[in-house]
Amino acid sequence: MHSPNQESDFIGPTAPLLKWAGGKTQLLTQLQPYFPKHYDRLIEPFIGGAAIYFHLRPPHALLGDVNPELVNFYRVVRELPEELMIAVDAIAARHADGEDPEMIYYDVRNRQPVDLPTDALDVDGIPIRQEDRVWVAARTLYLNKTGFNGLFRVNSQGRFNVPWGRRKRLPKLYSRDEIHNASLLLHGAEIVLADFGDVLDQARPGDFVYLDPPYFPVSATANFTSYTRLDFPAEQQQRLADWLHTLDQRGVAFVLNNSDTPFTREIYAGFPIDVALAKRMINSDAGKRGAVNELIVYNVT
Repeated sequence: MHSPNQESDFIGPTAPLLKWAGGKTQLLTQLQPYFPKHYDRLIEPFIGGAAIYFHLRPPHALLGDVNPELVNFYRVVRELPEELMIAVDAIAARHADGEDPEMIYYDVRNRQPVDLPTDALDVDGIPIRQEDRVWVAARTLYLNKTGFNGLFRVNSQGRFNVPWGRRKRLPKLYSRDEIHNASLLLHGAEIVLADFGDVLDQARPGDFVYLDPPYFPVSATANFTSYTRLDFPAEQQQRLADWLHTLDQRGVAFVLNNSDTPFTREIYAGFPIDVALAKRMINSDAGKRGAVNELIVYNVT
């Protein structure tokens, strides 16, 4: 077995390239003791902002998600980093030229990937042509950094509908070093558009699985999980919990995070459960942002 970063020590540090609701950067110190010291491969079926992946920097990984824009983004970072930065710079140049930031945002937002011709997309809904793939990835990055709180949300037609973040000054969109470091690291990763069950079915002894699913809402107004056209209701939460038992029976180490609710505590009963304290900043009402408890469910000893 490898140490987590045995073959990637030459790659410089990489922070998450995207802001992500529920991102795990702030929890790294609390989560680190739960991660195994040695494993063959990291598996993440909900890649999101990939904070854990970029923190651990494993030489081998299987990264999955059901969000085609997210999968396309990480593939473009891996394969076409220079082209991606050129495309992002072209959007940023419009700000430098004095165009209205709000108009730029909605112009970019309205160029929806789902509006590409059917024959320009593969069976997974990911662009086929390189220039389209790069543009969609640049759009993903730009909207992520300039939209409201880094939220990713689409409607039932798959159209991104997050409003402008009302920032008059353009934030830093990327770090050249971090894009290059991420590209190098991602060459050791298989990046798949797949249901979490299909990803987890590939787990074998020696793998380490980290799971950061769409959280079960703690209230009726706290559900930010619909970042694809597929919801993640209680039935899916239960299905995921059932998969933990399968992983455990296979001898696969795992760590999972989710919200702290009676329902989640019930479905994860039978595994060790600890609590982490997280700050949540995604609420549109600043008065309702603050520290919340999150579950750490694990079988790693």
